[in-house]
Amino acid sequence: MVKLKQKITIVHIQKPRLQSLNDDLQWLGMSLGLFNLRDKDKSCFRIFIELLKSMRTYQALSSDELAERIGLSRGTVVHHLRKLEDAGLVVRDRNKYHLRDSNLKEVIEQLEKDLLRTLGELKRVAKTVDDELGLTENRETRTVL
Repeated sequence: MVKLKQKITIVHIQKPRLQSLNDDLQWLGMSLGLFNLRDKDKSCFRIFIELLKSMRTYQALSSDELAERIGLSRGTVVHHLRKLEDAGLVVRDRNKYHLRDSNLKEVIEQLEKDLLRTLGELKRVAKTVDDELGLTENRETRTVL
């Protein structure tokens, strides 16, 4: 059985013309898949923002601290923290949570490395499958049925 290590979600969304901090954060959150239709009060995004703010002082936060700051149940916070961990945005260290790097730009760069590593692995396996099936890389010699 394959164990899920990380689920990287990137949604291509046109960046808004207005460039307020809030607009940029909302765009980043939507682009990273932090919003979905079931999360009506944007709990996941609010947790992400709270963790981002805590990086100013390099302070990791417990799920209880996050729940108190945001006004959500601990269960809701833990659910979304798992989602953020699975996405590779947040790490847990001794029951405290923080962004996986010291700032948002670095977090995105780490995600980029993860994505490129995953795509490289996919390409290697795809080539193996193509080779075993006798599929050619030369499109000119292939006939379409």
